[in-house]
This record gives sequence, C-alpha cells and structure tokens, in this order.
Amino acid sequence: MADIKLELDEKNHGSFNLYENNAKIGEMVVGIKNEVLTVYHTEVDEEQSGKGYAKLLLDAMTTYARKNDLKVRPLCAYVHAQFKKHPDEYADIWQKETEE
Repeated sequence: MADIKLELDEKNHGSFNLYENNAKIGEMVVGIKNEVLTVYHTEVDEEQSGKGYAKLLLDAMTTYARKNDLKVRPLCAYVHAQFKKHPDEYADIWQKETEE
C-alpha cells in the first residue's frame, strides 16, 4: 500500500513524497507562501508507471490545499493538465495566472 507524506523544510519548500514498503517511489515538489501552494513538478518512478500514483499525489495535494484554505498555482505540467481537463473539480483552489 502506498503512503504519502508531506515533508517541508523551514521555508515551506518540499514535497508530497510517495512511499511503498518504505521506499520513495514518487514526489510532487511544492512550495507554500502567502496562502498559495505552488506545484513545480510531479514524478513517479518509471517502473511504477500506470498504477495511478500521480493521481494519488494530486489527490493528497488538493486535499491538503482545501483543508488549509490554500490556492494552488499549478506550474507542473501534469497538475496543470489535470486542472484544465477537470476545471469544475478544481475551481475552488485553482489560482489561474492572469492572461495578458
């Protein structure tokens, strides 16, 4: 069973780390500042591909954002694609970039 832990440093930079049998198999790199959770990158070990682990990381991050009244700035290509694909599901937390 996969386990996800949010591990942040003193500057609120870190990641949602995905562990299976105490081995790290994936991460979602984030930073939190001024009520905004910025997602920089999501990665799961190649041999774990297709098991839905990136979605587990996404779900953990969005649950954390909602619980802590944070907006999400999805700079990560995966997270941004999911937000665009399901805008209604993430409308309450999605901090969209202003278009010029």
